[in-house]
Amino acid sequence: METLRERLSAARSILFITGAGISADSGLPTYRGLGGLYEEKVTDEGIPIEEALSAQTFARDPALTWKYIGEIEANTRGAKPNPAHAIIAEAERAKPRVWTLTQNIDGLHRAAGSQNLIEIHGDVHRLRCLRCGARRRLDDFSSIEIPPRCPKCGAIERPEVVLFGEMLPQDDFATLERELTSGFDAVISIGTTSVFPYIAQPVYRARMKGALTVEVNPGHSQVSDIVEYRLRMRAATALEALRDALLSSR
Repeated sequence: METLRERLSAARSILFITGAGISADSGLPTYRGLGGLYEEKVTDEGIPIEEALSAQTFARDPALTWKYIGEIEANTRGAKPNPAHAIIAEAERAKPRVWTLTQNIDGLHRAAGSQNLIEIHGDVHRLRCLRCGARRRLDDFSSIEIPPRCPKCGAIERPEVVLFGEMLPQDDFATLERELTSGFDAVISIGTTSVFPYIAQPVYRARMKGALTVEVNPGHSQVSDIVEYRLRMRAATALEALRDALLSSR
């Protein structure tokens, strides 16, 4: 651990890659689907959750998709950033170049103060009208009808998240590729199984270039066998142990 701290202290650029595990210390379940919820679940309608949360289902039956989007929001409602989120945001201010690539749609990184943030799957609290394109942020869905309707024109809104079957946001993907091309001294994967290629590849690329690679995850993932350091710890515990090194600006 001491050698790892020394190397992180010397790192001037860091990419954090986060999944549902980082939000577990905020009381959110580590779940499948859109950054969360549903472990091998079939919905009340008898279809896989991936189908309910797909672009095809939303086009055909937006109320059905919104039913489960609403469940996701209800499970994130009231959650606050935990020390892991806070330390990543602090590292961004302490080091010359720090970015965070997150699969989570809970908005907790942004709430903690991270600005160099790639929310590759979106944010469940951002809504966009399907007719007029108006956007708004809604942090609590408990008092709205489902599906929600645009305050301006009354049309159905959609959450600005990547539904199953949709492409990733191209601007975010381009930002990620730009930063990966510049390279990082360290890449730290936290609380993700890394099953998506765009989540695992930054770790592989860093390892091939000889950069420091670290995984924080109690379980096994797609990158566990290739990282240089593997910390089988919860996110907040691990980052608190590494805090001084992550905030070093030497």
